[in-house]
Amino acid sequence: MFDKFHEECGVVAIYGHPEAAKLAYLALYSLQHRGQESAGICTSDGSQLYIHKSMGHVAEIFTSDVIAKLPGRSAIGHTRYSTAGDTALLNAQPFAVTCNKGRVAVAHNGNIINAVELRRDLERRGSIFQASSDTEVILHLLAHSSERTLSAALREALLQIEGAFSLVCLAKDRVIIARDPHGFRPLAVGEMEIPGGGTGYVFASETCAFDLIGAVYLHDVEPGEMMMVGPEGLTRERYSPAQPRSQCVFEHVYFSRPDSVVFGRPVAESREELGRLLARECPADADLVVPVPDSGVAAAIGYSSESGLPFRQALIRNHYIGRTFIEPSQAIRDFGVKLKLNPVRHLLQGQRVVLVDDSIVRGTTSRKIVRMVRQAGAAEVHLRISCPPTISPCFYGVDTPNRAELIASNHNVEEIRRYIEADSLGYLSLESLRKAVADSRNEYCYACYTGDYPTDLVGVEELIASSKK
Repeated sequence: MFDKFHEECGVVAIYGHPEAAKLAYLALYSLQHRGQESAGICTSDGSQLYIHKSMGHVAEIFTSDVIAKLPGRSAIGHTRYSTAGDTALLNAQPFAVTCNKGRVAVAHNGNIINAVELRRDLERRGSIFQASSDTEVILHLLAHSSERTLSAALREALLQIEGAFSLVCLAKDRVIIARDPHGFRPLAVGEMEIPGGGTGYVFASETCAFDLIGAVYLHDVEPGEMMMVGPEGLTRERYSPAQPRSQCVFEHVYFSRPDSVVFGRPVAESREELGRLLARECPADADLVVPVPDSGVAAAIGYSSESGLPFRQALIRNHYIGRTFIEPSQAIRDFGVKLKLNPVRHLLQGQRVVLVDDSIVRGTTSRKIVRMVRQAGAAEVHLRISCPPTISPCFYGVDTPNRAELIASNHNVEEIRRYIEADSLGYLSLESLRKAVADSRNEYCYACYTGDYPTDLVGVEELIASSKK
């Protein structure tokens, strides 16, 4: 069965650099926040492909010895966040196959909503699948194509798939990049100088990957566009007619790093504006503004600036939590949250606190954080959320729980406030969210806040049914 609630991932592609594997590694390191379960890199030296992928964090996987075994001037890379039950090496990307188009590797960020029916059709035609990721479907479609060139075969494959994807593909002599016609997930283009002269190209989910490797951000891959870089240079083509844009607004609310430019807009600018508008819509009679780190920091800065209340980092995050830890056998209440966050008691003692966070999903974590702040001595805790209530699951590549687990799909704001034990609760309005990301042309997807999905849900009925269970 496919991942029901999809993959938040990061992708990167490098072309024309003698240290392609190292640059891909560094770019993935910058994109680690987009996925912490597994990572992989595939390189080409012009004649064959080399691949290494493993479970774990990027820095753990790609040691000097591993990178030394990934030669070539081209590379693609992927870091993956998986859902419960699908954390397995067989789902780690990139996927690589040998077919009538030669040796090909593919990785993508997003979710193909008609993957189940495509897979069934391919299996009827004799395809054998080894993983449960929808990325493998793309490779099989590509291999089945009767087109003679890789680019034409990929174009034919892309026209059969529906949903969200930012895709990187590697062959022995070229890199091919594509983005879905609605532009759900981000994919940026950059260039860099090559030692000894010349220009190399880099593609990544976020521009923060460019900063670390000295690349310059040029523009985004357009929705419905395919870009190819090979011996003949860089070429661009539109493989699909233009569709209404549906850029994922959650990239600006939470998912992207604040130092990135996503969909052509600085993420930090959006988040501070979210906080300013939140302060106007949901003021609080309080003494200080405290962010829930790290995702609430930029919005809290905006809230503080607009409200005139002092900003204090009174919750400290432990950034060094590994993938495993030893939990005490004697239960400590709210242990998981305490492992990640700790209050600065002297800043909170006797204070009326505005706690700023990016979202409430199930509500359980928010309740634990509110309790922690209160137990640290806060007189009042006013929770402010820099987006509207999340009422619907995402089917386009963000990992959200099913509808029954989304607290806002089943409870009103006052019921949620009582559950999380806050003195008051305020959400940003949808209108202000649009304003914060400067969406004057209606180019963002807000389905998780509205339930209004921008694509036909043909082919996703099984996913919707599972979300209601």
